[in-house]
Amino acid sequence: MIALELLAPARTAQIGIAAIDCGADAVYIAGPAFGARQAAGNSVEDIRELCAYAHRFGVRIYATVNTLLEPEEIPQARVLVKQLEQAGVDALIVQDPSVLGMSDSLVMHASTQCAIRTPQKAQGLESLGFGRLVLERELSLAQIKSITQSVNTEIEFFVHGALCVCYSGQCYLSEYLTGRSANRGACAQPCRNLYDLQDASGKVLVRNKALLSLKDYQLIHRLEDLADAGVTSFKIEGRLKNESYVRNVVKAYSEALDALIGKHPDRYRRSSFGQVRGGFTPNLQKTFNRGYTELFLDGKRGQWAAMDAPKSMGEYIGTVAQIKADSVVLNPSAPDLALANGDGFAFVNKDGSITGFRGDVCQGNTIFCRRPEGLREGQPLYRNISASFEKQLDAAKPVREIEVSLSVKLQDGLLTVEAQSEDDRKAVAQFPFGVDVARDPDRMLRTLQEQLGKRCGHYAFRCADIQVNAPVPFLPVSAINGIRRNLAQQLDGLPVNALPLYRGKVNPADFQLTYASGGELMRSKYCVRHELGLCPKQGKASKAEPLFLINGKERLRLDFHCAPCEMTVCPAAPGR
Repeated sequence: MIALELLAPARTAQIGIAAIDCGADAVYIAGPAFGARQAAGNSVEDIRELCAYAHRFGVRIYATVNTLLEPEEIPQARVLVKQLEQAGVDALIVQDPSVLGMSDSLVMHASTQCAIRTPQKAQGLESLGFGRLVLERELSLAQIKSITQSVNTEIEFFVHGALCVCYSGQCYLSEYLTGRSANRGACAQPCRNLYDLQDASGKVLVRNKALLSLKDYQLIHRLEDLADAGVTSFKIEGRLKNESYVRNVVKAYSEALDALIGKHPDRYRRSSFGQVRGGFTPNLQKTFNRGYTELFLDGKRGQWAAMDAPKSMGEYIGTVAQIKADSVVLNPSAPDLALANGDGFAFVNKDGSITGFRGDVCQGNTIFCRRPEGLREGQPLYRNISASFEKQLDAAKPVREIEVSLSVKLQDGLLTVEAQSEDDRKAVAQFPFGVDVARDPDRMLRTLQEQLGKRCGHYAFRCADIQVNAPVPFLPVSAINGIRRNLAQQLDGLPVNALPLYRGKVNPADFQLTYASGGELMRSKYCVRHELGLCPKQGKASKAEPLFLINGKERLRLDFHCAPCEMTVCPAAPGR
């Protein structure tokens, strides 16, 4: 039986708990330092509380210690790793190999920043002792399968969220332009900036577009393909995202993963325990996205760029029919479109920038608001915040419960209840009953079954069997409820029988990670020339090359490598 894991991001411990309640099998989160998102740090005590909650369900917590370390930082990192280990963290996500020897008990995962996209690189990292490899996002299913078949480690792959335009861990554009290093957790996201595209003759081919900005990843319909290729952990990007984003996306993918397992119950299972019940209906179109793509998963190129909308535009809702002093009238994209007070809207200005505004009051197709500067009649309009959906997310929170099967016996003056949880923990409680016989035995047994079968804490009790070998006694409801609480307390005192993580044998002397080469600022499977229809393989006439990206005084050269079908971004030589 293959255990599949849905891995969710958490900017905070609170968001991590919300992700668990929505169906996450694991959560990754940063401690107070050395996480590759400087704005997403958490105290060790917060992580300790998250671990305690997660382990109720056999959910794993992975801490990110995935920046490249300076030599003087290694003692501080060693202390942090020890603190995270004591807090209950199950594994570390690592880029710098110096972290490998800092713990004897924690499993080490090779971060996507390690740029794993070949079997050879995967085998080298396996030889270091990594128990899991987080692969590059710009891979095809065939490439993923070739890697999974070459190693024995667990394989993790991103399935949703923002995409870096370059191969992970090999981007130096932010550091080059701003001094803020992506490998130190301080990326300034220059790939989302607006650029002009200029050819070697000085002719401007494209003006003011986010030429390096990609759409967001969405593989919710490809989980079975990925599982068939050997992926066992499906990772959602988003350690800077808010709680509503994480809850919506996690619940959507958890339901999709349950459907996959329901289709193949003899082959797959979830890696944690507990059933998610109730709550909202997820909708991936109503949460932050730049449009969606499956990137190179099928080994083919498509339209991957979000040139016009490097930020979240939300769902297209129609065009502007009329603009008044205090309102905007919409020509809706669908007759049943419902707007709500407080909805957020967005549009693209003539200069390529994105402007957002809030609808104070929405009546039918009319949005009452301050007149948005730059909005024109006939312009496409998007809704990037659905107030009604956000209210639904907040009001209808799902509940996660561990299922517990109860077996009941009434015999020799004792009510004996045996409990077995879905992770195979066992507990027994007994209650001596007196000589008072129930006036209505059938009703008494129904009451017994109903009261024992209620929820208690995070347990969903189900009375599977009642054996009666004596006259049915009268049992006070308070006594039945006390038995249920006693069973819950006993189960809480037993550790969940969590599935073990794969563990490698750490041997950091065997392999040397390599990173930058040749003065490249980034290397990518994405190609501006192909995206704009200028690729020679498309039968199009090539423009005078090299091509350049221009942003103010900054000038970057684009080089195209047709054999591997890749593009690199490099500093432009003076005068070029």
